[in-house]
Amino acid sequence: MGCLISQLASKFAFFPPSPATYAVKKSSSGKLTAVSTASSMSVPIGDDTSLDVLLLDTKSGNKIVAFYLKNPYARLTLLYSHGNAADLGQLYDLFVQLKANLRVNLIGYDYSGYGASSGKPSESNTYADIEAVYECLETEYGVSQEDLILYGQSVGSGPTLHLAAKLPRLRGVVLHSAILSGLRVVCHVKFTFCFDIYKNVNKIRKVKCPVLVIHGTEDDVVNWLHGSGLWNMARDPYEPLWIKGGGHCNLELYPDYIRHLCRFIQEMENITTEIHLRKIRQSLRLQKRSNTANTSASDRCCRCCRIKFRRPKWPECLKPSCMKCLCWPKCPEWQCRCPEWQCKCMECCQCKCLGCWRSSCFKCLCCQ
Repeated sequence: MGCLISQLASKFAFFPPSPATYAVKKSSSGKLTAVSTASSMSVPIGDDTSLDVLLLDTKSGNKIVAFYLKNPYARLTLLYSHGNAADLGQLYDLFVQLKANLRVNLIGYDYSGYGASSGKPSESNTYADIEAVYECLETEYGVSQEDLILYGQSVGSGPTLHLAAKLPRLRGVVLHSAILSGLRVVCHVKFTFCFDIYKNVNKIRKVKCPVLVIHGTEDDVVNWLHGSGLWNMARDPYEPLWIKGGGHCNLELYPDYIRHLCRFIQEMENITTEIHLRKIRQSLRLQKRSNTANTSASDRCCRCCRIKFRRPKWPECLKPSCMKCLCWPKCPEWQCRCPEWQCKCMECCQCKCLGCWRSSCFKCLCCQ
């Protein structure tokens, strides 16, 4: 039932432009080119020599279109996941500006069912789409995750965080007008339901790299609280950009947008691989310490035998009348200071104190 509701929600979540604003053709040399089909396009896409038009196969069986724009001075690559009601033809001008101003290589792609990509749009398909783009960057262009920044706008934050949660050595993530989850855009809920889509509220905690959040304070499509919530839950949050008066689809028009984004890219360039790995190891150590500190007393091991009471290794220990100690009688610490604890059997340690058979007994000082 949950899967059916999720599929129904996906039908109302995606609005690909119809008809598509571009078409993909093969030139006489065999190279793929993109041709604009919209009269509003000022620059023919096919005339850009720095543009590679790619047709990628996904694990869902679809073929998606991707634009790869090369910058000879770039040190990093930006993987751009666009918003809901747009395709690559509409975003081409923006890609050219970002490539030049940020000094990055940029790859954008159309989800299944968008633009010239085949298939139907769905949450699972968008995950397969971004995974296919990342695999292409690795195999065709030699881009490693250490030199990659993921950029997700609106619905694009879903596949962005899906991939970011799987790549522990990413250089950075940018969330532009991002959502906490699909259901939270429609109504204010505090719990995550099984039929919800794009559960970014759960995935943001798994992202280990710096996260930049950009959101407009007057966004009437995705409330500003979505961006604020994601920033507060990020493990390594970067200084956010809250654009006063900004809406959902016009943040690129504000000067602070490109200025703040340039500063983020420059700082990410200055982070060497060694520093990045050191930060990851430090975060893992802090997480391990916190997990150790939160371990309850009832789950700790007895000092004498280091066996957890709740997870016995011997079948006989499943019975409450027996508790074997692997190191008895050789263990010098097998000395219980509890006056009511008496050992009478060579194979089995029995206690006259009925309270000692309860897990609460193992919280006393003598058994810690």
